[in-house]
Amino acid sequence: MEKLKAIIFDVDGTLADTERDGHLVACNEAFERMGFDIRWSWEEFKELLKIPGNARRMRMALSTRTSLSEAEIDRIVPELFALKKEIYLKRVGELPLRPGVRRIIREAIDRGVRLAIVSVTDEDQVRALLNAQLPESLGHFDPILGKQSGEKNGALYAECVATLGCGASEVLVIEDSEKGFKAAKEAGLLCAVVYNDYTKGQDFSGAELVVRSLEFLDLDLLEKLCLD
Repeated sequence: MEKLKAIIFDVDGTLADTERDGHLVACNEAFERMGFDIRWSWEEFKELLKIPGNARRMRMALSTRTSLSEAEIDRIVPELFALKKEIYLKRVGELPLRPGVRRIIREAIDRGVRLAIVSVTDEDQVRALLNAQLPESLGHFDPILGKQSGEKNGALYAECVATLGCGASEVLVIEDSEKGFKAAKEAGLLCAVVYNDYTKGQDFSGAELVVRSLEFLDLDLLEKLCLD
């Protein structure tokens, strides 16, 4: 059995339920504060999660639900997204981690297992969440590869592994969605899927583990189930 040397976490829906209680709320407030009569329900937003990144989702909403020209949308979207980000950053302290996440991270740090992030989220938002919920662990996450690092795909995961300096068989990815899982697999990595209410039922064929929660797992069991 290979020894686990690093864990790469996704963020939204994996570390915390940030989509419904964080990003959705911030998007709706940003629309309202900028005078747009657009308010997404959770059901609508779940469907929009198929589109990567809130800036793209906001652009689509402005294109389909207002009479703005493309030039006006090009001008407005950066301001709208910046406002959304500001609102989100003020809410991260209210976004609890998913069950079991804190324990797994603490056990990894105690054992000297490296920690990293690969996410589609803005890197400032990732760091803000970690600082709010895991301040004692923030410094252990390196690298943190978010939106600024490029599209979340196999190449980005491969870049993360290269930075960690580990072999692919020594790294475990923890994801919540089919898209993220497939990106990890594209890089030849082992992947445990911890699904949530909006990724349940997606295709996770070939994952080392598929569970609803990390609540009843510890690092030893996770290593045995995924690397053995």
